[in-house]
Amino acid sequence: MNYETIRLDKSMYKGGGSFAARLEELDPSGQYRGTPLEGLDAYQRQLKRFDIRVGGPQSSPIGKFFSTADSAALFPEYVSRAVRQGMEEGKTLSAILASRTAIDSMDYRSIALTQEKEKLELMEVAEGAMIPRTDIALKESLVHLKKRGRMLCASYEAIRFQRLDLFTVALRQIGSYIAKSQLEDAVDVLINGDGSQGSGAEILETAGTALAYTDLVKLWEKFDGFRMNTLLASPDMAAAILNLKEMASPTAGLGFQATGQLGTPLGAVLLKSSAVPEGTVIALDSGCALEMAVAGEVTVDYDKLIDCQLERAAVTSIAGFAKLFPQAVKVLTLKKATAGGGGSQE
Repeated sequence: MNYETIRLDKSMYKGGGSFAARLEELDPSGQYRGTPLEGLDAYQRQLKRFDIRVGGPQSSPIGKFFSTADSAALFPEYVSRAVRQGMEEGKTLSAILASRTAIDSMDYRSIALTQEKEKLELMEVAEGAMIPRTDIALKESLVHLKKRGRMLCASYEAIRFQRLDLFTVALRQIGSYIAKSQLEDAVDVLINGDGSQGSGAEILETAGTALAYTDLVKLWEKFDGFRMNTLLASPDMAAAILNLKEMASPTAGLGFQATGQLGTPLGAVLLKSSAVPEGTVIALDSGCALEMAVAGEVTVDYDKLIDCQLERAAVTSIAGFAKLFPQAVKVLTLKKATAGGGGSQE
């Protein structure tokens, strides 16, 4: 079907699948190979059809979406994509995820591995002896899903002449707010667990009231069978790590200046976030510590966006987190000074 003849309406947002997926069914991108439209998805071809430019200095005004009934049906997907872009720009959350699972229900159980020994290892098996087993089973508790979102409040008359590139900036910021809240949820699960038995993290305390390199070594030593490849630290602890004399080596400084990525003397990537409680460092093996369950894509109130031309419309995302391997997460907290000020210093 030619992309210029597709009939668009808000019913395409209903039922299973997303609006973009429905468009792809009606107008498969594969049929455009070798044409000037190759590289565009079905939604982008619809933007081209109505000459709507969402970025750049020549971006269209918001009112261009509402020039026809068909083009108005494209507006909720534009909002959703801009918000998702803002969520994806916050790379801290994606850096600590081992798995991202899309679900189509509000009830979800993750898996748990149980074995006879705490370590996952292959034991020598004598001839005729029973092979040690590892059981994979559903956790006894459901993943706690939370809806995060923002309400868009603006009249069409107030924004109809605003350019889409400016409006996209505001929508990306909404996505950033949602991602920050989801990171706070992830941090809570990393520290306190997901509600299943034994999912809370092992918590260590610094030897003195100030962070020392030996504290990081002890933290690293606690990882057996897993790699400590990521440190997620509160701003004060991230600064304390950077102020360690071991971080003053020319190699560490050159690596940061070349890539912008903070490393540590122990080889772990250092991530700073205000979502982590003050005086706390979360050490983890990012490849097997945390699962994110997402119930659908970013959703918008398409009826209000199309019929009422904005006014009030909710933008939401539903997600939850589960611990995959509790042993892959350790938490280091700063020792508090005694009331008399006699706390030891390293």
